[in-house]
Amino acid sequence: MKPTLLRFVITVSVGASLGAAMGALGQCTSGTCPLTSTWWRGALYGGFLGLMLAVAGSSSS
Repeated sequence: MKPTLLRFVITVSVGASLGAAMGALGQCTSGTCPLTSTWWRGALYGGFLGLMLAVAGSSSS
């Protein structure tokens, strides 16, 4: 099965959305957890994890 660009975009978008929600709704407002202390940092972190998941899933062919 060939990976498509749409699959990568969807996976990264879902990861970024979950990361943004984790950053926005999380309890770390002091800034001591740098990856998820704000919504945009959480989105970057989640998007990166989504990208890594998409790349790992596409290399199994």
